[in-house]
Amino acid sequence: MKQKIVGFIELIKDELISISRYIYENPEAGYKEYKAQKILCDTLEKYGFNVEKNFLGLNTEFKAEYGTGRPCVAYFCEYDALPEIGHGCGHNIIAATGIAAAIGLSRVIDETGGKVVVLGTPGEEIGGAKVAMAEKGVFDEIDAAMMVHPSDETAESGISLAMDAIEFTFKGKAAHAAANPEYGINALNACIETFNLINALRQHVTSDVRIHGIISEGGIAANIVPERAVAKFYVRSLKRSSLNEVVEKVKNCARAGAMGTGAGLKIRNYELSYDNMVTNRTLSRIFSHNLKECGIIDIHGPKNSMGSLDMGNVSHVVPAIHPYIKICKKGIASHSKEFADATQSDLANENMIKSAKALAITGYDIITNKNMMDEIKEEYKNQRSLF
Repeated sequence: MKQKIVGFIELIKDELISISRYIYENPEAGYKEYKAQKILCDTLEKYGFNVEKNFLGLNTEFKAEYGTGRPCVAYFCEYDALPEIGHGCGHNIIAATGIAAAIGLSRVIDETGGKVVVLGTPGEEIGGAKVAMAEKGVFDEIDAAMMVHPSDETAESGISLAMDAIEFTFKGKAAHAAANPEYGINALNACIETFNLINALRQHVTSDVRIHGIISEGGIAANIVPERAVAKFYVRSLKRSSLNEVVEKVKNCARAGAMGTGAGLKIRNYELSYDNMVTNRTLSRIFSHNLKECGIIDIHGPKNSMGSLDMGNVSHVVPAIHPYIKICKKGIASHSKEFADATQSDLANENMIKSAKALAITGYDIITNKNMMDEIKEEYKNQRSLF
């Protein structure tokens, strides 16, 4: 049956490559990916999937299903582009790989039983839909979740940092900065003191913590005491539990800055929060074995990112992996025009098809091997301390 899966993906590879090219040539902003959603959903419907668009009210998300019951395997499509750059994160490849794996696995589902699901997850670059899906129970009936991400090397699924995006808005009182400064309350001073206090805090956090921010509003003229200042921060840590503690300390820095200057303060999360990625090592091992069987031999160890992924939120509610596939020479950075162009290379297309085959037969292994599925679930239960 694995040969049937692999053979069918090989049979339709030109169609899959053309889908990747189409999405590359038609880059769309997050939650406005109408063309990408249409071509992906039309293709899945063509191969017998039941497709539901906009099922959470997010505008361009979708869910496609083939089969019934359990085990249930999910693959992901990402398809939003970066402003001006286009698909510098290779989401066109992620999308084509996701549907390729699902279509390949669906060719044997009628014989094996179980279900394959494709989830279209828009807006990954600006607050990904996977967060909302995790919160709203979309993964409750899913046993394993998988995707691959293009990179300048092939690497096993690793970790990423949990992240909160915090905005501080300071409210002061305007006054003439030279004639009557005593009448004013300087919101910018409150903002600057917040930065100073956060800088002092850095000595007393663990080495995995990242705190970085900007002043997005700092006044309107040098001779007016600023009555409004706004700072935005990303705060990251290796675990969600430790991040929550650090975020509270960062908020206290802003509260102290406001109190010391007499300014008012409003705090809000200005983007969705990401949980840390917790890779299911059993699932990762199975995928890496299958990837070698499909012809990609040079696989580096777990890629541990100091950035953040919405796939982390998925990994907190279901066993999950997020490995990386080489599409270009070493040193071409993601989020660049060069990386976007690399998604159209022969190497990118070749490894896209190979990784789709590996994802599909990994799904087959999970559905048909109860002991394997039990091992994946047991590891997931034991990983709760990493959340």
